[in-house]
Amino acid sequence: MENNSIITVIGIFIGVAIFMGIGVQILGSVSLDCSSIDGYNSENPNDSTGWAGSCVKANNQTANAYSLLLVILIVVAAAAILFVVKLL
Repeated sequence: MENNSIITVIGIFIGVAIFMGIGVQILGSVSLDCSSIDGYNSENPNDSTGWAGSCVKANNQTANAYSLLLVILIVVAAAAILFVVKLL
């Protein structure tokens, strides 16, 4: 009977991990529109200056942070699965 509860917990964990992964991908692709801010360089946004440059940098850092969060989620999921397998 304990085997069924462990399998249920694994299934729930995997389901939550998948939904969080999808959410992270959606949030990671969201960015601010910096094109209307003074100092925005439309040819090369990374060369923007002032507030526009800060906006572009914030967009890049946000995308990187969400990508890193997905990697951390995968590592935690793998560690949890290995822990549960060890319990079996």
